[in-house]
Amino acid sequence: MASHAERAVESALASGNALLKFLSPNDVGITGTHQEGFYLPKGAWAMYTPHPPAKGVNAEEEVEILWHDGSRTMSRIKWYGKDTRSEYRLTRFGKGSPHHNADVVGDLWILVPKDHWHFESFLLDRDDDIADVLAALGVEPFDRWGIYRECVQPENESVCLERLFRQFVEPLTAFPTGDEFSAAARDFASRCAKKLNAAPADEALVRWMEAEYQLFRTVERQICRREITRAFGEIDEFLETAARIMNRRKARAGRSLENHVDHVLTVAGIPHEMRPQLDGRPDVIIPSAAAYRDPEYPVARLCAIGVKTTCKDRWRQVLNEARRVEKKHIFTMQPGISANQLTEMSDAGVTLIVPQKLQKDYPAHPIRMLTIEQFIAEARTLPAP
Repeated sequence: MASHAERAVESALASGNALLKFLSPNDVGITGTHQEGFYLPKGAWAMYTPHPPAKGVNAEEEVEILWHDGSRTMSRIKWYGKDTRSEYRLTRFGKGSPHHNADVVGDLWILVPKDHWHFESFLLDRDDDIADVLAALGVEPFDRWGIYRECVQPENESVCLERLFRQFVEPLTAFPTGDEFSAAARDFASRCAKKLNAAPADEALVRWMEAEYQLFRTVERQICRREITRAFGEIDEFLETAARIMNRRKARAGRSLENHVDHVLTVAGIPHEMRPQLDGRPDVIIPSAAAYRDPEYPVARLCAIGVKTTCKDRWRQVLNEARRVEKKHIFTMQPGISANQLTEMSDAGVTLIVPQKLQKDYPAHPIRMLTIEQFIAEARTLPAP
């Protein structure tokens, strides 16, 4: 039987369209505002409603939603255009719905339109499932939501970036290394946005990740076109090619974040070692593996960081990494996590490092959470021996 993630991919591919977003506290109504329902991106309104975003009017449409668990709801897609509001929402989930509560914060929501009145909806909370879906569809919703549209992620980069991407891709006959991708993305983003060189690390890292994703997709379209347009002699040959493309996508996402974290720490002058050969294989150790192995080196001056694009269930892995360090840090691009999961992390002594832009989608929580700039400031003042 196909998993929810597999069914989500099949549904999106069959439709040719899908909206993907990480759910925020605002989506489930736990922020204290009077807004209700899942927020829908206004820029993609034609994918899910016949009502354009007209100022000064409200409009709504009854729709049928088939959920991943087999349940159906007669819901509403509403446009709020009166007064100061200007947004679309999916509302009416049914009393006591498991799809609309505090526990789904941070889940990946996939909405697949069959037409303007019938939709399939999937909620994924496992990191592996989320990674599989994002890799299969080639979408990375960095700023809360993304679009899958007929196998191509819409280009939204400036003319400058597009020009540099084309120049980078033109001579390629094979995929660059992950380090080359990351370095090129930082270079291109800085050249096309001059102010980015002086921007806080929180802003710069998110921009680098977005630029690298777009660059990778540009390269992938050129390099993989030859593979996917040729005739396959056997089904197994086709499946092997598809699996290779998906695995490359998933591997790139994690390594990309590690590369940019490495760059941020290097520029900030924080001594560190990436992927050290230590117990549990942490992603980053500060100041070095040698210091960690030295029994006389003060534990208070050590810091271990797990670097994870998503961490809804993978966060527990860091508890067994660099066990000499009691308090763990996780650097993540996860746009939101439920309050219950944050409480579990806090009880385990975990500190989250989350770019400032993404922290707005976290519910009220007890966990210690730092921006990148705050972490850098702390790392510079680790207690002296």
